[in-house]
Amino acid sequence: MNVHARISKEWRRRMIFMFMMLFGSGVWFLSDGYYAWPAEAKRHVVFSQMADKLIADGQAKEAKDPAVVRAWEKYAKEQKWPVKVPKERTAGDLAGQRWPGWIFFISSVLFAAWVAWNHKLSVRADGDIITGASGQKVHLDSIVEMDRHKWANKGIAYAIYEHGGKRRRLTLDDHKFLGCEAIILEAERRIAARAAQAAEATAEAS
Repeated sequence: MNVHARISKEWRRRMIFMFMMLFGSGVWFLSDGYYAWPAEAKRHVVFSQMADKLIADGQAKEAKDPAVVRAWEKYAKEQKWPVKVPKERTAGDLAGQRWPGWIFFISSVLFAAWVAWNHKLSVRADGDIITGASGQKVHLDSIVEMDRHKWANKGIAYAIYEHGGKRRRLTLDDHKFLGCEAIILEAERRIAARAAQAAEATAEAS
């Protein structure tokens, strides 16, 4: 048989979604840490000075006083700033946004590189030889069992084969490498055929 199972569109879509989650989170945190929060910290300084002046003049009792809020909203509109009362953003607050941002951003870049590398992988069946994604080569007739316990939920089957007197396992992931099912079905067909031949031989011998 001749099968070349490459990366599936479904797996690619899932990886793109995961990349966007990581990248988007990184951009969100970095935007807050380097732009939004420092700008808010500067507005908070202006707000605090305004509040202190109004309190000193006896026009307000505290920074949350409606008179302070109204004065701030009027000034913010004149400056074309957000009218919401700004929060204090300390150096620790900014670091708390920047570090996660860089972690998410770097993770997204590494993840993208890993996905790109995976696109170089595939599962092949050339004649009687299967070449797995990791490069291991398995003869179809050496497969003695097909483990499908993850097939229904994940589209993964394990071909149990014998090599060097030991049983080994070849992963056939049809969700990731579309086309693996054809290899699985051929292996199962051969396993069934050998079992039928063995049963027939036993019947003839008896």
